[in-house]
Amino acid sequence: MKTADFDFHLPEDHIALRPAEPRDSARLLVVQDGGLDDRIVRDLPDFLRPGDALVFNDTRVIPARMPGSRHRTGPEGETLSVAVEATLHHRDAPDVWSAFMKPGKRIKPGDRIVFGSQRDFALTADGLEATVVSKGEDGLVTLRFALSGPALDDAIRDIGVMPLPPYIAAKRAEDDRDRTDYQTVYAAHDGSVAAPTAGLHFTSALLDAIRAKGVSTHAVTLHVGAGTFLPVKVDDLSEHRMHSEWGTVSEETAEALNRVHANGGRIVCVGTTSLRLLESATGEDGVIGPFHGDTAIFITPGYRFRAVDVLMTNFHLPKSTLFMLVSAFAGTATMKAAYTHAVEAGYRFYSYGDGSLLFRG
Repeated sequence: MKTADFDFHLPEDHIALRPAEPRDSARLLVVQDGGLDDRIVRDLPDFLRPGDALVFNDTRVIPARMPGSRHRTGPEGETLSVAVEATLHHRDAPDVWSAFMKPGKRIKPGDRIVFGSQRDFALTADGLEATVVSKGEDGLVTLRFALSGPALDDAIRDIGVMPLPPYIAAKRAEDDRDRTDYQTVYAAHDGSVAAPTAGLHFTSALLDAIRAKGVSTHAVTLHVGAGTFLPVKVDDLSEHRMHSEWGTVSEETAEALNRVHANGGRIVCVGTTSLRLLESATGEDGVIGPFHGDTAIFITPGYRFRAVDVLMTNFHLPKSTLFMLVSAFAGTATMKAAYTHAVEAGYRFYSYGDGSLLFRG
């Protein structure tokens, strides 16, 4: 398969810069049995049945975009400094993160990075420094911090800003409102550097309505990495490498979801992150098991889904791995028709945009 097979035209003015208010008033395109139905997120219970299970990703977004400066000793012993920015990607140890650095070409192993803007330097004197341990592809580096564990977490919260997707950050600055808007109402575990955006549509009232319908709700955790924003740079999809992300499915949740299937219910994933994690945790026999570790699962058309029956997700970028995933789930022709309709009908795209409800093709 070729990356170009998943291209489509999206006008710039369809990219949402703020979420709908209230959250569950966003539009919802229901894609089922070859038909398209224009609804709103608040209508979601209409498409669920008693005995179904709704699965959420309860990760919490951290303020993972961090300004700073790179310090290096010059040929005459002088200190050479340049402004840099890190977007944290994956926690490798209590004091180690992999991160995407800008400008990445200027970073070398051994460099000392001091994080914080000019106004934050009093804080960095307390130790928010890191050493570049290694450098990989796409500007990805390994950083070992002078702080560790909860102390490092606190410093990141003080210095970092919410890592808005590039297509939003290019159009406006992050502000205090994003600290709430870019977080699900059920977020519980710190670790993501990007929101599981389908979950941004949920309100407490909508969750109550879903449970009143006889639908059970379950949480898994996948810490979304900054690699989710990277474009596919190869023409042949067999050459694309996914960045890994850490996730966990508890034994209790796995057993509960297996019972749902055994009793004839459907597993409905809220977001591609929960879907990717459940599919990673499911064996060839369709049995979901406990999972704890990294996954780099890459789902394209031809993949045989083992666990998930229905998917709620936002509208994704052209030629992205997520548009490939939804094409695998509901059918490439079906999704191209759905996206054409969404563009023509004025749906709002991407992280703060509208949603879709997909039934497996």
